[in-house]
Amino acid sequence: MSIVTVRNAAGQPVGMTASSLASVSLQPPLVSVSVDVSAEMHRVISVAPSYVLNILSSEQEPLSRRFAHTPIMDRFTGIPFRETPEGLIVLEGAIAHIECERFADFPLGDHTLFVGRVIGGTVAAGEPLLHYRGEYAVLRKP
Repeated sequence: MSIVTVRNAAGQPVGMTASSLASVSLQPPLVSVSVDVSAEMHRVISVAPSYVLNILSSEQEPLSRRFAHTPIMDRFTGIPFRETPEGLIVLEGAIAHIECERFADFPLGDHTLFVGRVIGGTVAAGEPLLHYRGEYAVLRKP
């Protein structure tokens, strides 16, 4: 699971849980995320020059639920995050983050596929939070 974070036109941090994250290309490095056109986040990300995909750890299920169900302007209340030198929002505790600049947008039915060019990021140790068949799950090593 991931949380997309970005600043709105007023400079406030906003974000949403996204389960449809995919690698698109290695050269150039591109990733995609799909956002419902009726979601408040769609209006924000469609004009943002850059955003962050925060990959959640298995410990962050409550955070995933919060960013999926809490009103968009209340999601960051009390949530620790840091800013990159470029002002991008990185959630504390995420096991990875991918900094993206908007590359291309593709309207597809009731969603838009936002493709971002990877411009930075980090990776940390930890188990990822997964979503499978409508349930949260954790990847277990054999």
